[in-house]
Amino acid sequence: MDNRAEVREFLMSRRAKVTPESAGLPVGGLRRVPGLRRSEVATLAGVSVEYYARLERGTIAGASASVIESVARALQLDETERAHLLDLARAADGVPASGRQRRRSAKSTANRNSLHWALAAITDAVAFVRNSNQDVLATNDLGRAFYSPVIGDGGRTPNLARFQFLDPTSRDFYPDWDLFAEMCVAIMRAEAGRDPYDRALQDLVGELSTRSDIFRTLWASHDVRTHGTGTKRFRHPVVGELTLAYEELAITADPGAILMIYTAEPGSPSAERLQLLASYAATEAEESGRSVAQE
Repeated sequence: MDNRAEVREFLMSRRAKVTPESAGLPVGGLRRVPGLRRSEVATLAGVSVEYYARLERGTIAGASASVIESVARALQLDETERAHLLDLARAADGVPASGRQRRRSAKSTANRNSLHWALAAITDAVAFVRNSNQDVLATNDLGRAFYSPVIGDGGRTPNLARFQFLDPTSRDFYPDWDLFAEMCVAIMRAEAGRDPYDRALQDLVGELSTRSDIFRTLWASHDVRTHGTGTKRFRHPVVGELTLAYEELAITADPGAILMIYTAEPGSPSAERLQLLASYAATEAEESGRSVAQE
């Protein structure tokens, strides 16, 4: 795969973020570009200016791991950015998906009974499974109630990125909409670097770039991140404001699939509201079961 444009734009965007002061370099002299000059990055990385210029033109195939690490240090990349640069280098060398196992289809993951049983066993927290394309593949009962604005009528596989950028109700659901938008795109950008042959992700990026100016601008920034753990705020249409902690767990049986669990601090107003939502979800499930039985 020819990913030279991706490499070029990523390196240039990272170089623009590093100031001479933070790199321990003299500040004097007129600078025509933000951040470091190419020659300064080359010096910090211990390579020739010509060689770094070649890397920044996108010709990264064949670069050794030590060179990539040196460039990463010179550009002060964080762990996620460093991994992204390594992924881009592997893709240029023809090594797909960072050596990961072949991903299963979304349908295969969504239809696995044992996964649904595991989710059903989680009763006091929001739990759902998403793939690298931001598709929501499976949820527990509380997760279904929590993500009702995203899931909608169930006519199409719910997708967190489409909801974020194409559904106006996302601005009500996410009080910190701008932050969520940046996180969503940065996670997708990292996934795209990890597996540049993922056609579904390419199609999604193309769709969102065409239909959302904000997505297109954020995608062009080349920021990357992983989810991991943290806290998010939501405004649910049934129970109102929720502040929830999240943990991201990889599902080893399905490379690329992630189990997300949202919990509230015990005794907090959010915990009470989450419990209220759980009661609401249980009532809805009982009524749905009765309706099916009557039919």
